[in-house]
Amino acid sequence: MALIILILNILWILTGGIWMAAGWLLAAILMAITIVGLPWSLAALRIARYTLLPFGYQVVPRGELTGQPDLGTGPLGMLGNLIWLLLAGWWLALGHVLTAVGLAVTLIGIPFAWAHLKLAWLSLWPIGRAIVANDQGQSLVLPGGYRRLAP
Repeated sequence: MALIILILNILWILTGGIWMAAGWLLAAILMAITIVGLPWSLAALRIARYTLLPFGYQVVPRGELTGQPDLGTGPLGMLGNLIWLLLAGWWLALGHVLTAVGLAVTLIGIPFAWAHLKLAWLSLWPIGRAIVANDQGQSLVLPGGYRRLAP
């Protein structure tokens, strides 16, 4: 399985992963320069790494991961997401959507286009999300005792 993940990540880098990871890195640098944007900068760095090598990992709500609410999953998280959306989220999402449109033209690019669309959604609302290994994300227990299904 690790070989397949490696091959998919290499193909991903070639099909727009490096371009969009650079966009996330630029967003992180710009947020860090403002000093006030440091919390968003750290999150953008984590997502830049995920955008560069996404296969083998998944995004889950942080409240689902920890089983308890925190600052990022409550009202302050919503405010943080709104600020992020206005400052950087919309143009990162636009980059992912445009890359997805270009990839969807080819048959082999359709799965990568779908992954870019999922990242576009994450670009709009990243606060309160965690990136975990696939095996960890599949073993999460939802409220009511239900197990999370693999995506």
